[in-house]
Amino acid sequence: MTPTTDLVYAYRIMRLPLLDAGGAPIGKIDDIVVVPGRGTEAPRVLGFVATSQRRRIFVSAARVASLDNTGVRQKSYDVDLNPFRPREGERLLSADVFDKKHGEETIVDVALQHQGGHNPAWCVTKVRLAKRGTLLARPTFRLVDWHELAVFFAASTPIAAEAARLRNMHPSDVATFIASLPMEQRRTIAAAMDDERLADVLEELPEDEQLRLIEGLDLDRLNSVFDEMEFDDLADLLAKMGTEQRTQVLESMDEDDADTMRQLLSWPDHTAGALMTPEVIVLSPEATVAEALAHVRDPERHVSIAAQVFVTHGPHQPPTGGYMGVVHFQRLLREPPQTKLKDCLQHEATIPPTMSERDVMIRLATYNLLSVAVVDAGNHLLGAITVDDVLDRALPSDWRQQHITSSGGGHPAGHSAP
Repeated sequence: MTPTTDLVYAYRIMRLPLLDAGGAPIGKIDDIVVVPGRGTEAPRVLGFVATSQRRRIFVSAARVASLDNTGVRQKSYDVDLNPFRPREGERLLSADVFDKKHGEETIVDVALQHQGGHNPAWCVTKVRLAKRGTLLARPTFRLVDWHELAVFFAASTPIAAEAARLRNMHPSDVATFIASLPMEQRRTIAAAMDDERLADVLEELPEDEQLRLIEGLDLDRLNSVFDEMEFDDLADLLAKMGTEQRTQVLESMDEDDADTMRQLLSWPDHTAGALMTPEVIVLSPEATVAEALAHVRDPERHVSIAAQVFVTHGPHQPPTGGYMGVVHFQRLLREPPQTKLKDCLQHEATIPPTMSERDVMIRLATYNLLSVAVVDAGNHLLGAITVDDVLDRALPSDWRQQHITSSGGGHPAGHSAP
């Protein structure tokens, strides 16, 4: 957010509109989510709870460009309309702090201030207290340092607080932080994370570390986490499991998902088939640019997957009908909405699922591709390999540990996920 040394009062913020990047109102701020700081650090603003399109949603503080008397303005036009769910370790100012008693006084407001430095954020600095006098007397107010009321901002346990603080960090930064901890602490924090967050972190770790991190989780919890993982990342993890555990997981999965996983696991290591993901955007040649852009806009899709749409004859789930070509996102933006995809196809070379991992890397690098289609001998699209799928393979096996060392270890900056 825009830095300032001025105090900003939470009660005032919770009367402001939520604005998009252009300044248009898209909702109203209802509450502010804070998490305890580490050690003696002040509680930090994690984000805002807002009502938008009749939904109660969460807006990450890292996605907010400015906060002033006009409203809380986002950096982008995107809005995540997933319902807000409070998590253990987080505190909502209106619901959990305001109106709480401190002796004969009542908490009526909280002052926030922007803190700069390596990890900039808005932090709780002061608390406003009110004391009611006799029936006819006006209440008296005083402003105190947050330390005097630290108990109102504390999480139920240190682990719950740590898991909450990790919510806004990029999964790669969370993985780096977790990798720096003793194994027992890693598992404790992993157990405190919600399923989606733990899945994101697992996708950023080497398979051996993934297995150690999830050791001890029961099958129901594993399935919930695995449901949130990308198929290609999950296939890599399952391939490292023991036969008995892998069989248990596959037998407990949705039948269609289990079939997909078995197909991915059937390809030898270090081949295109073992690298690819079947979760790509596939449409018919008669689909329009408008339809394609609607799929690209889906916030649940990874950036690399949403960068292009693959065009095939039916069926449109891998393995598809005959593969025709690809339309990249930039081309979609240049075409009229009603243009059919068959009229803006690009014919790029495909690769077979048996191609070696090294040759896949060379193909992507040679032609500056973000992705490449994987087709079988019958020209059926099986999936695609994106550049992020091969990047980890091109780095040294200990690259994450080297990153921890070069950055000095400790706690990474709170970068938000895109």
